[in-house]
Amino acid sequence: MAFTKKTVRDIDVDGKRIIMRVDFNVPLKDGVVTDDTRIKAAIPTIKYLKEHNAGIVLMSHLGRPKGDGPEPELSLKPAAEKLAELTGYDVKFVDDTYGEKATEAVNAVKPGDILVLENVRFDKREKKNDPEIAKKLASYGDIFVLDAFGTAHRSQGSVVGPAAYIPAVAGFLLEKEVDTLTSIFAEPERPFVAIVGGSKVSSKIGVLDHLIDSADTLIIGGGMAYTFFLAKGYKVGTSLKEEDWVERAGEMLKKAEEKGVKVLLPIDNIVADHFGEDAKGEAVDSDNIPDDRMGMDIGPKTEALFADAIKGAKTVFWNGPMGVFEFDQFAHGTEAVARAVAEVKSNGGTSIIGGGDSVAAINKFDLADKMSWISTGGGASMELVEGKKLPGVEALLDA
Repeated sequence: MAFTKKTVRDIDVDGKRIIMRVDFNVPLKDGVVTDDTRIKAAIPTIKYLKEHNAGIVLMSHLGRPKGDGPEPELSLKPAAEKLAELTGYDVKFVDDTYGEKATEAVNAVKPGDILVLENVRFDKREKKNDPEIAKKLASYGDIFVLDAFGTAHRSQGSVVGPAAYIPAVAGFLLEKEVDTLTSIFAEPERPFVAIVGGSKVSSKIGVLDHLIDSADTLIIGGGMAYTFFLAKGYKVGTSLKEEDWVERAGEMLKKAEEKGVKVLLPIDNIVADHFGEDAKGEAVDSDNIPDDRMGMDIGPKTEALFADAIKGAKTVFWNGPMGVFEFDQFAHGTEAVARAVAEVKSNGGTSIIGGGDSVAAINKFDLADKMSWISTGGGASMELVEGKKLPGVEALLDA
């Protein structure tokens, strides 16, 4: 399914000033960027605009500031420095977003220049899509470019605001993300195996429903599996569970059975007596979890079961870890699934990682180059997978 909005290729940018929303919401430690994936993802569009003689003003959020003014530890300055390091370009930074200082810096931007504004969320009006914010940001450019897929599902000032006042088009990352994530469900090469993990059924109910409509096999792991165990009549001990969603989980299992979709749940689990880095794990079968134990990971028999199902796939979509992979002793199941998914591409199939913790897992196990596509958006990816429209994309000019 082709992207239906205009991109930077479809508009004359020569000599124009571009106000561009990127997703530089990157992890920082002691003022240094520790994972530059999202910055790298924006570079193709930035490079195209620079080579086509545009002046570029970049804006983004970072973290969750209160919105009452600057918070130095959440400044975008380290991201601007990382962009300069990765590209070799001269990248200027201004520690202001909506004030006179920002206006002066923007007005000084000439064709070929790159300027990064301060964190858009230092002002609480950004999240409310305040018209004053939208107008101000629109005044910074002749054209608005949205390349922040990770925030495209939010109706916020810097995401949808400028599109109301100046021509708005997509960057290459946004185009590729939407194309990839919609086409996989429109016409997947089969067998299509979908893997969903993470903690809660409630947060992924729409995704699971949509996957039952399109996948051949649905693998469910992580904390959400225990709610499905309850639906099957198993005891889950002290494992994470959502009592309110047990009935719904049962309905989904029934729907899958009626549609001929194979659902694979863990057949064994690594359990522990408490949640902690020092917890000791042991493997037990899924229908035999002791009352005083909690599930922390899938077990070895499940690893083999899941890997075998993934091995035969032509298309794989994965979102969500299989266990508490942040603790090394409970990362084994997630790593086993990650390695199985990594084989799909080398066997001529397509593997798509749907953002969020799955990306962190892929990076932890150093498998990023073995995947066909790694989405930069967690929530935005999931909303597309559910079949929802993204406000940021909808605001752009139609192709």
